[in-house]
Amino acid sequence: MKIVVLDGYTENPGDLNWEELENLGDFTVYDRSSLTDEEEAIARIGDAEIVITNKTPITRNVLDRCPSIRYIGVLATGYNVVDYVYAGEKGIPVTNVPGYGTDTVAQFTFALLLEICHHVAHHSEAVHEGRWETCPDFCFCDYPQIELAGKTMGIIGFGRIGQKVGRIAKAFGMNVLACSPHEYESGREIADYVNLDTLLAKSDVISLHCPLFPETEGIINRETIGKMKDGVIILNNGRGPLIVEQDLADALNSGRVRAAGVDVVSAEPIKGDNPLLGARNCFITPHIAWATKEARQRIMDCAVNNVKAYLEGKPINVVNTGK
Repeated sequence: MKIVVLDGYTENPGDLNWEELENLGDFTVYDRSSLTDEEEAIARIGDAEIVITNKTPITRNVLDRCPSIRYIGVLATGYNVVDYVYAGEKGIPVTNVPGYGTDTVAQFTFALLLEICHHVAHHSEAVHEGRWETCPDFCFCDYPQIELAGKTMGIIGFGRIGQKVGRIAKAFGMNVLACSPHEYESGREIADYVNLDTLLAKSDVISLHCPLFPETEGIINRETIGKMKDGVIILNNGRGPLIVEQDLADALNSGRVRAAGVDVVSAEPIKGDNPLLGARNCFITPHIAWATKEARQRIMDCAVNNVKAYLEGKPINVVNTGK
């Protein structure tokens, strides 16, 4: 059984190992494969039966050109890099890794929020530059400090991660509102379910944790920002295209939105002309909310279990249906 990993570096830059997958067959791992050159992916897949990808696209053309493929594993929860519908038509199961990042993404959400509230990195740098040493007062602040207790967090998308974020928000003394197409019973003790307009109008902080679907693409735009409180804080650890970036940049520059913290953007890696790069009070991190070693180990463990289950004829975490 030939197994190929097309882009293993972000999952395992050297602090994990591929041993369990290596033990399952003739195993090859590439650190990176082109995101745009299908010929490279086709050549690297060759006659492999098991293909594992993170962000390298597996398109209809790749599927047609690589008839040996019997199984595709995605090293992530999102699986839109694979034409999973066509794969299903060809009888190829596509699996993902659900739930691995709940704790780490929720933690990172508050890393962004607390940086916005306190500008810890800036003030630490100022101290190291000698500004505290020469300050006539016992303290100094370059930015207003923001207390979260008593404020309202609105969470759009209230699955595992959204609910974890809600629990942490409550621990900070925040009120929590949630807007979700599925009103999970487990979420009722955390948040009040409301419609989108109510969430937009009442929230001091809005955090995005919904999947990218046609109905959620651009959910943060000029019109929805217009329904928010002045000085709202917007966080996005979901998918970049949930936000119309020029509209958010305009709102940040005008002061309508106080600050934004985003770990994802519409095109990744970020392009130099992304309007958020020049926006005021916009904190941008390079898609790392998922990437703690602990979370990546969970991905590895689940990916191995997915392959083993397939080989045993009882596939799990399948996101498509075969013929």
